[in-house]
Amino acid sequence: MSEADWVGIVAAGAYVPAAKLSSADIAEATGIPEAVIREKFGIHQKPLPGPDDHTNAMGLFAARDALERAGIDASEIDLVLCTTEEWKEYPLWTAGIKLAYDLGADRAWAIDVQQRCGTTMAAIEMARAMMLASPGIETVLIAGGYRNCDYVDFSNPRARFLTNLSAGGGALILRRGHAKNRVLGSAVITDGSFSLDVVVPKGGTVDPRFDEPLGTGGRALDVTDPEGMKDRLDKKSMANFLAVVDQALARSPSAGPGSAALTRADIDFLNILHMKRSAHRYVLGELGMREDQTFYLEDYGHIGQQDQPLVCVEAERRGLLKDGDLMVMVAAGIGYAWSASVIRWGPVS
Repeated sequence: MSEADWVGIVAAGAYVPAAKLSSADIAEATGIPEAVIREKFGIHQKPLPGPDDHTNAMGLFAARDALERAGIDASEIDLVLCTTEEWKEYPLWTAGIKLAYDLGADRAWAIDVQQRCGTTMAAIEMARAMMLASPGIETVLIAGGYRNCDYVDFSNPRARFLTNLSAGGGALILRRGHAKNRVLGSAVITDGSFSLDVVVPKGGTVDPRFDEPLGTGGRALDVTDPEGMKDRLDKKSMANFLAVVDQALARSPSAGPGSAALTRADIDFLNILHMKRSAHRYVLGELGMREDQTFYLEDYGHIGQQDQPLVCVEAERRGLLKDGDLMVMVAAGIGYAWSASVIRWGPVS
């Protein structure tokens, strides 16, 4: 067994449903001009789940893709950190156990991990820490599915910023001592003052009624205090986006003894969740980066915490993410959470 003190990403995998909702479809459903959907919202199209695209099932499809890319067998996995969303096949159900079983990861134990759209980076830090602390954990699968698009009510103007929610699956395979794609550091910021700003009002213990169709009224994501939330987020959200990147960089080892600490100027590729186009460009500008140093998910929308594995797959396929690049993954999730991870892509030196 390797005694290496680092963790690397062996492979990423993704699954994207075939069905699509176009910008014209979204414009018709919302009453917002198509040009605004495409340019301001940054959505050209987004995937929609098909009849067999259940939430955890899409995580399984992505995990199989990652295993194929990695060239390893499911029996080599020691732990599954399942990032499948709470809206899944069944309530009160540990999705990771089913995912591991269906995948054939018969040696692995599994646990579900949730932080909304910031989950993947939090899971990367958990996986890294667990592998370095426990000799019995050498290979970890982070995988899950997402279809919170089912909870978007296009007729609700308070929830317009959720228009981009879509569907799909993502997966990352991490291994202690892996000779490529070293995970350098991660950081997470949470702020509970936003915890009740975006909720599904019905279906929980506060209001257990299921008296409306899914995705409408009280059974859709809603913003309880739109003006108050906007005012408070304007003061904190982008600042925390940048702060969590800075914290992750500060926690990442640099090239070697005597080398300067990593800074924003060292970032080669930004792996960022889908957000409206102006916010995306703002983050790039504040980090001193160009648009060709990222991959904008205008044809995918926002697949929640699965954006980061998908971007890894697409960016590497398109030649945007290359050996030697310093990649930063960053996202924010309702609740509110901001998370980032720093990865040196390519061979470990």
